[in-house]
Amino acid sequence: MTCYKPGQRSRLIYRPRKDDRRDGRKSFSWRDYRDLLIAAHQQLGGPIVLVWDNLNVHKAAGLREFAASQDWLTIYYLPPYAPDLNPVEGIWSLLRRGWLSNVAFTTPEHLIQRIRRGLRHIQYRPRLIDGCLTETGLVISR
Repeated sequence: MTCYKPGQRSRLIYRPRKDDRRDGRKSFSWRDYRDLLIAAHQQLGGPIVLVWDNLNVHKAAGLREFAASQDWLTIYYLPPYAPDLNPVEGIWSLLRRGWLSNVAFTTPEHLIQRIRRGLRHIQYRPRLIDGCLTETGLVISR
């Protein structure tokens, strides 16, 4: 999750998830996204205006109910098929071209380790996160 606020440094909040195959999912569930939003709210200490793509799990009934019950959370959706407007796509691009390129992963843990290392590197460089927003052409207004 990329976080932007005028006058403050940009932030990256992430929670890599290893597929433990107990629930059969290979991606985040709506509960994982809910937990990420709660963690972001606690970490940022204020209301969140969330701009999401149209991934089906982002519009799951449980997540919609959760969002409706939170006065600190406002959600807007990007138009369909608009990855060029999503700053998180820039984060993934940085990872794929950097920390994940030219590596033969030996275990799932090795992959997770490299993802965490790359995300941590990006997390401590707000200019990289700013660049991902700039690349979308979107601007933050008060």
